[in-house]
Amino acid sequence: MSDLDDLYQEIILDHNRRPRNYRPMTGATHHADGHNPLCGDEVTVFLHVDGDVITDITFDGQGCAISKASASLMTTRIKGRSLGYARELLDEVRTMMTGREEEQPDLEKLGDLAALAGVRKFAVRVKCATLPWHTLEAALAGQQRVTTEEE
Repeated sequence: MSDLDDLYQEIILDHNRRPRNYRPMTGATHHADGHNPLCGDEVTVFLHVDGDVITDITFDGQGCAISKASASLMTTRIKGRSLGYARELLDEVRTMMTGREEEQPDLEKLGDLAALAGVRKFAVRVKCATLPWHTLEAALAGQQRVTTEEE
């Protein structure tokens, strides 16, 4: 395993062991529940949006290490950012996870989120990593529930 793979693995393990923004939110302006029926991952994403800015974002639920780490990484990256930034990042992560090799985004630009890039090698785990992102997208669209069966 390369030093970079070791670093990415450590980032995922750290965010699983000590997830950031892991709590329900009272007074959320947006929220959605996500479910992956294949493995049982469940996540609720809560947002507080003021104008065009996501002033707070949290998540709650249960799931595997990849799902929890992905949600934690997502919330730390999006908190305090614009809705446009969140949607662009969502597209970049989706491309990283499911796009063709020649479409891959700049991993340096993604920062710690690049730790999730290795998951694409394991098709069944991609849904674990993308569940929080699909749930974020549903919350922003005003949908209350999303499932990975719909992909």
